[in-house]
Amino acid sequence: MAAPRSWGLWSFCCRGWSRVLPGCRLPGLRSSWPRGPLGARPLSQEKRATETHFGFETVSEEEKRGKVYQVFESVAKKYDMMNDMMSLGIHRIWKDLLLWKMRPFPGTQLLDVAGGTGLAWVLGDAEELPFDDDKFDVYTIAFGIRNVTHIDRALQEAHRVLKPGGRFLCLEFSQVNNPLVSRLYDVYSFQVIPVLGEVIAGDWKSYQYLVESIRQFPSQEEFKEMIEDAGFQKVTYENLTSGIVAIHSGFKL
Repeated sequence: MAAPRSWGLWSFCCRGWSRVLPGCRLPGLRSSWPRGPLGARPLSQEKRATETHFGFETVSEEEKRGKVYQVFESVAKKYDMMNDMMSLGIHRIWKDLLLWKMRPFPGTQLLDVAGGTGLAWVLGDAEELPFDDDKFDVYTIAFGIRNVTHIDRALQEAHRVLKPGGRFLCLEFSQVNNPLVSRLYDVYSFQVIPVLGEVIAGDWKSYQYLVESIRQFPSQEEFKEMIEDAGFQKVTYENLTSGIVAIHSGFKL
């Protein structure tokens, strides 16, 4: 799951670690933009109030931003514990595999979107990143892009801020490719995960949204096509745990 309202907590990872403080600016931040808390660029006034989905519910785009914000306000305190409980700790292996694919080296300019890890943080909008063009070597997003209102815009922004030759990596829930596992996964998702959310975090609705949002996310092939439409080349994906999650990769060439 990601940070709220299409907003993300970017981890800007590079040589010379620093934490963003009021009055400070990360290299590559667009200084000409009006800035809110922690260097955020305000949401564009041009975004239209059209309909989208929040789980299985149809809502306006603005309403979705508010609802996603409330989800993460609610689950934040028990977030890590719930991830361990829901996945039996397997989410840590998935994330390790993402890092293994990335293979960062000293000096790598890394943007981790919808994160909260790292030593330099910026609050911003995944659809309007507050960074210059051609800035980063690697863009990663794990369990975050599913919560963005306009996935296509987020992908276009990822392409924009990457340097030529830069790599896009996305770890996200996907579609199970084994019929038996799929049936068991559905039972677990809809009958167990919300109960765990209620017992551990005192929040049934947020975890009901989690399982519904996973079902609304594009399939592996559909998401691959979306990444290609954003301008990426050599796009591939790898299924993990029978397709419960997938890692998509693409390059800006």
